[in-house]
Amino acid sequence: MIRCRPALAVLLSLPLAACGGVVPPPPSRIAAPPAGPPASAFTKSGPLIGMDARHLTQKFGTPRLDIRESTMRKLQFGNGRCVLDAYLYVPPQGKEPLVTHVDARSPAGADMDPASCAAALQR
Repeated sequence: MIRCRPALAVLLSLPLAACGGVVPPPPSRIAAPPAGPPASAFTKSGPLIGMDARHLTQKFGTPRLDIRESTMRKLQFGNGRCVLDAYLYVPPQGKEPLVTHVDARSPAGADMDPASCAAALQR
């Protein structure tokens, strides 16, 4: 019978010890804030597209909601006839956020034409 010597057992286990090390965690990355809309969003036409918040409030009065996030601002206007949400983003070369998208709906929640809603809000 062959006797294992303690020194030999230790030497044979060293290569295995190297495999059992702690795996380092992946490098942490700070998440970038969400990007605004593409530059093409500022060239679309439609009711209210390209207006700033000051012009919207002159047109419709004080908004019901004014929600600000890092790259977006949402103004909501409404009366008994409709609810209009205007989404404003800072254009690539500018400081003042401008409307890039508009949603409109009836008080019950059904989709509505934004131009019709804008007209109803001005009456």
